[in-house]
Amino acid sequence: MSDTSLFHATPVFPRGFRCASRNVGLKPTARDLTLFVSDVDASAAAVFTRNHFPGAPIILGRETIKGGVLRAVIANSKVSNVATGERGVENARRMARAAAAELGTSADRILVSSTGVIGVPLPIEKIEAGVVGMTADLLGDPMVGAEGIMTTDSHPKALSASVGDATITWVAKGSGMIEPNMATMLSYIFTDAAFDAPTLDRLLRAAVAPSFNMLSVDTDTSTSDTCAILANGLAGAVDEAAFLAVLIAGCTRMTQILARDGEGAEHLIRVEVVGALTAQEGHVVAKSIVNSPLVKTMVHGADPNVGRLLMAVGKCFECTIQPSTTDAWINGYQVVANGERLSFDDEIVRTTLSQEVVVLRVALGVGTGEATAYGCDFTKGYIEENAAYYSS
Repeated sequence: MSDTSLFHATPVFPRGFRCASRNVGLKPTARDLTLFVSDVDASAAAVFTRNHFPGAPIILGRETIKGGVLRAVIANSKVSNVATGERGVENARRMARAAAAELGTSADRILVSSTGVIGVPLPIEKIEAGVVGMTADLLGDPMVGAEGIMTTDSHPKALSASVGDATITWVAKGSGMIEPNMATMLSYIFTDAAFDAPTLDRLLRAAVAPSFNMLSVDTDTSTSDTCAILANGLAGAVDEAAFLAVLIAGCTRMTQILARDGEGAEHLIRVEVVGALTAQEGHVVAKSIVNSPLVKTMVHGADPNVGRLLMAVGKCFECTIQPSTTDAWINGYQVVANGERLSFDDEIVRTTLSQEVVVLRVALGVGTGEATAYGCDFTKGYIEENAAYYSS
């Protein structure tokens, strides 16, 4: 994993943010409804999935975020409210109204998210009843909220960091159906720094591009992907460049945490591509490598079949690839030079592939473009988790 010294030992919320989560009957016993709340209205921006079958909360969220102001986020797990038609959109609106009533604000200040099984009607009555009284449960521990949005995650995910006198806190979930074209499954960012909504939108997109948009567990873009940032301004103004640097670092760190927690995963895979003709071509090659089932299984089995790396690079037909200038390394151990497999000690490479973090580096030698992608290996656990997901 990357250097963690930037982040607080224990995640905390910025000034004026709290959360609560509880079981409202969507799951048998685990927490399944979360409320993230700012004490005051916050400037806000968000990006959503590009999947052509967006969930009802996405449809509503695109409308809500145009206002650029949020007071709270309400999110449920277990049922994603996707492929549920007009009834699903109305249920998302009811969810927003229920949260607004509990908080004493208006529904257009509430961002709604749902995650879980696709195609199942949202038990909205349980959510409407369950949100009543949640304001009395509000706490300053972001892990409480993270727990309520988990589906197949093995652990709740939250982190925080300081920038000037302000704090940034990230809360996210996601283990499978992950290859975002905007962000990741559900990811919420909270800060007490003061920024207006247009600035937040620009900063968020700049942070998402090299982080969440370079994450892939299984190449599948979720119908529910949401990444939102709320800034309530209680810490005042901070340096924009410094804020963006920390924002990118936190999004990148969360990307790595999500990748490592891929369903059944045993390894974090980081793919570094340098020397591409352009940054966009580097992006394509890095994603091709991290998405390859054969590369993923090579890492899982600690099998030094480096031809799979070359295959994943070579199938990027629209990119400028020259075998004679292509080199590759596994955790710093060179395995390809000028497009040819080097003679190396198989046991050394097997040992380095057995490490929890596997860095695959490819130098294309045709330009100055660079990109880094994050993913994980494929295991029997992934198959077992997803073969019975709907039924479980």
